[in-house]
Amino acid sequence: MKPDPSHSPLRRLQRAMEAHVYRKTLRDLVNRLRHGARAPLSDMAIYPRPRDVTHALVAPKGGQRLRRQHSGLVLGGAWDRNRIAVENDIKLASCRMRWVEGADWAETPIYRRQLEEIAQGRAPDDCRSREDMDRRFAMLDRVFAETKARGRMLDMEELPEFHYRRAHGATLIHVGRDGACLRGGGGAHRFAIAHILDLPEMPAQLGVVHPDAIRDGHLERLGRSSLRRDPAGAAQASPSA
Repeated sequence: MKPDPSHSPLRRLQRAMEAHVYRKTLRDLVNRLRHGARAPLSDMAIYPRPRDVTHALVAPKGGQRLRRQHSGLVLGGAWDRNRIAVENDIKLASCRMRWVEGADWAETPIYRRQLEEIAQGRAPDDCRSREDMDRRFAMLDRVFAETKARGRMLDMEELPEFHYRRAHGATLIHVGRDGACLRGGGGAHRFAIAHILDLPEMPAQLGVVHPDAIRDGHLERLGRSSLRRDPAGAAQASPSA
């Protein structure tokens, strides 16, 4: 059997560089020194209630967009004031059309937009053809049905084909000063599934966190899951590491 190239030392190094793991490791150390036991971990899992996530974070004009590479960054200031309502998100609206109203994917605005992007030579969601899109949307239908039957969203560590480090790859959520959970980029369809099903919580990847949210215990609260259980059967009381 040939070795899996994705597990080669070179690929692991490449993946670590792409995820900014070395910078994040240093960030974790600095956070621990500054904030003690309440310090955030880069790529840690948090568990917000999906319908409590009412806004998405946007970059100020001319400002930097906060991405996965900034996970665990403690950032003061007014960055968490720059937000828009998630109800305006094209993917959430399209998923609602499909799974609530019963529309075909081809009738949704996200389908039409991605077709246009492919025609322009782009690859939205790694799709390079209409056939790729149809396969991806069929997969989303399966994930929606499975999640509905299960009653919860799987953590990234329960998805070995996607899992890399802690909650990296899950819906990116930034935490504002008052504990408000603000959607970042990535994981839009996972968020839409959890939101439409009105799940009690969803696993998310921590983005940037305001220091007031640490001080006032909001991050600690979000790091606890009411659904996950450890191997001994006790409810999980701390973020996944």
